[in-house]
Amino acid sequence: MPEPFSGPRGLLRYPIDNADLPMSDSPSSSPENAPEAGSASSTRPPRGIKSYVLRAGRMTVAQSRGLEEVWPRLGLSVADGRQSLEVLFGRRAPCVVEIGFGMGQSLIEQASTHPETDFIGIEVHAPGVGKLLDEADKRGLTNLRVYREDALEVLDKCLPEAGLTGLQLFFPDPWPKKKHHKRRIVQPAFVEQVRTRLAPGGYLHMATDWEAYAEHMVEVMEAAPGYRNTASAESAPYVSRPEFRPLTKFESRGEKLGHGVWDLIYAREDG
Repeated sequence: MPEPFSGPRGLLRYPIDNADLPMSDSPSSSPENAPEAGSASSTRPPRGIKSYVLRAGRMTVAQSRGLEEVWPRLGLSVADGRQSLEVLFGRRAPCVVEIGFGMGQSLIEQASTHPETDFIGIEVHAPGVGKLLDEADKRGLTNLRVYREDALEVLDKCLPEAGLTGLQLFFPDPWPKKKHHKRRIVQPAFVEQVRTRLAPGGYLHMATDWEAYAEHMVEVMEAAPGYRNTASAESAPYVSRPEFRPLTKFESRGEKLGHGVWDLIYAREDG
């Protein structure tokens, strides 16, 4: 199995050996702080278990500008409630959500390359949110909005049912130690919640550089009702990296080191 290497996020990609690793965040709806999880739901993991770890990060001038000046225009909060995508973007268009966009390189490139599609990014890491907002403003992007919130809260309380063209989950923390597997975001309850937010035919696209996590994803998805694996018989259960997923510096470095990357795309079946 390949040695782990640091990813693009300021989050801990591979956790320290501590079963009691603190996971709680300070409760605030402002972009400077990530919110506490809300009330538990039968379609979500148990309350208090999070798939990410926040750590303090140094903010650049551009990142601070993004949070201070661009956030009021492009930032969203769980407190805003359920969104109408047509009202939010002022048009009717395909909409893709990306969970955990890190520093935003992939999401910015997609929003720039596909102006006909609307994008919503969800990330808890302040420097990444600030960088994305600053870059979106510099490029004059109008098809991008951002949450700095727990993704499970956004799925549960903000995104419309059967409204999304796709949901992207690229390189989530793999939590490789068995005692930490409960912290993996890809769980039966999560993929069912995603399914309810996808339009019929909409897709869930996941990518990971950790083979054991890819196998876990396949196991969860193959047991999940209402999904169809889009891979060909020759490559199943995985697909080659689609052209619409940009090759990040993180992934390019991994390829040079001989690391593999596994992409999976499952479509919501009608009904």
